[in-house]
Amino acid sequence: MKRIALLVTALLLLAMFAVACGGTTEQTVDEAANAAATTVDEAANGAMDNANEAMDNANEALDNANEATGETAGSGDCSDADVLCVGLVTDVGEVDDKSFNQSAWEGAQQAAQDLGAAEVNYVETKDAKDYGANIDLFATQGYDIIVTVGFAMGEATIAAAETYPDIYFIGVDQFQGDTVPNLAGLVFNEDQAGYLAGVLAASMSESGTIASVLGTDLVPPVVAYNEGYKNGAMSVNPDIKVIDTYHPGGLDVAFTDPEWGASTAQQAIDQGADVVFGAGGKTGNGALIQTAGNEGLWCIGVDSDQWDTVPEAHPCLISSAMKLITPGVVELATMAMDGEFPGGNYFGAVGLAQFHDHEDAVPQDVKDLLMTTEAGLKDGSISTGYTPGG
Repeated sequence: MKRIALLVTALLLLAMFAVACGGTTEQTVDEAANAAATTVDEAANGAMDNANEAMDNANEALDNANEATGETAGSGDCSDADVLCVGLVTDVGEVDDKSFNQSAWEGAQQAAQDLGAAEVNYVETKDAKDYGANIDLFATQGYDIIVTVGFAMGEATIAAAETYPDIYFIGVDQFQGDTVPNLAGLVFNEDQAGYLAGVLAASMSESGTIASVLGTDLVPPVVAYNEGYKNGAMSVNPDIKVIDTYHPGGLDVAFTDPEWGASTAQQAIDQGADVVFGAGGKTGNGALIQTAGNEGLWCIGVDSDQWDTVPEAHPCLISSAMKLITPGVVELATMAMDGEFPGGNYFGAVGLAQFHDHEDAVPQDVKDLLMTTEAGLKDGSISTGYTPGG
């Protein structure tokens, strides 16, 4: 405002100077006054526009911050012993991957609702070096339960659990070698879910060739899925051809590359595969959607019932190899609040999803075989042939 006042003063002095130098006094003063008024209006409008733009930028920054942390409705001081807060930290995969991370987030939300939590939030990790810092975002605010998602976050979760012994940690897909009392690794027999998927794939294949499109083999659960899938298929047809392809990239890209998933699936299809198992977050989703674009083929999803999350794959999606992450997270959170938290490893359930619209396409003898196989896996009479680390 001081700058605008100085500008008006300067213009009026200029007008007076013009009068002194000659010309029609009334006309010159009027013109100078009008010019001054116009300049003041323009300056004021410009200042207001700048202020509005600054406010818009601030609001946008706030929206982006809320979106990045996944803040949901609810408020409370999480450091208060009577206020329950639940946080979730993803690996570099995104929370809306329609598979692994999303299942864990839905579990955190369900647990928060069931337990009456005041806050339930998530943070998406953009860089692996930020694992510890992202966990600390919740821990330093006094969150009671923190869920970390993915094998790669294992070391950071152990370190955090040891640093914050009064916080309960749930590490999804994080096998625990040593027991930390306030840390439970939510783990699954992925080889069994993969084995069932392989039995289904080999039973439905007409070409004798099936495929799997996978995330990185640096993650043991991904390998377990695939080895179970191959062995399950061979239990039905010892001569079946399995085209299995792992993503060549690291943890930062292997589960977020649907384009690679789609092209890899198409390559397998071009080689005769008529059933494709997509197991690798958004990378696997790309394989499912690509397969759906080909007539007369089947595809199998992973982690959750992907009929509910990848509708583009409906034409081929006969089932999904599931590990029941959502109920597993809810169970552990509930046990924490009941004083029954099991430090160490906690095994969640696995199985195949429903056939949905393709129910009639699956012969009864195949359904019977799947039921018999599932029972054998549970009672130990059937082995998947998978040896971790072997």
